[in-house]
Amino acid sequence: METADYLNQLLRKYSGTFDLYQPYVIHGKEYPAYGYFFSHTEKYVLVREANMWSADSYEHVLFITAQEVDQALIEEAEALVRNYMEPVLVRKGEDLPAQGHMYSYLTISLIVQRPLSKQMQKAVRRFRFEKGYRFNVRGFSQAHIVCATMEDEKVYTNYVGRKAANLYQNIFRERNIDNTAVRS
Repeated sequence: METADYLNQLLRKYSGTFDLYQPYVIHGKEYPAYGYFFSHTEKYVLVREANMWSADSYEHVLFITAQEVDQALIEEAEALVRNYMEPVLVRKGEDLPAQGHMYSYLTISLIVQRPLSKQMQKAVRRFRFEKGYRFNVRGFSQAHIVCATMEDEKVYTNYVGRKAANLYQNIFRERNIDNTAVRS
């Protein structure tokens, strides 16, 4: 499977719940896609004006395609989270996120052709960024990383991104089922 085909199938899955922007430019560099999800929940008594609490949840996903994962790509992902996604997408250039912010997940989705070396598998697993706002009273931001490799059809994540692994692995499974059905 090629990275472009995989990306198209992945974006189709995300399109049901995310707003997708293709391509997406950050500081003059073009990325294949960016996805944005927002959810607002609230609890009130009898009428909306008697609001007890409300919470806003966000997820930002930046899709990156490459031939292989190297240290430079991991550093670029970390820089994107620290210098763009958290300050611009979460805080909108302010000191704190908007009132009612509960959490923001900042996901880097790496779609690469070649398998990961042991060193890069470790780098993906150790990828970490968490930031609380006013001792988490104004919520927190957390970085997830998911890496899908085309040649060996494997998915690697950091600990907090492990829930997304099933979605990424399903694309490989569906492709293999389709190939089996065609041969029969």
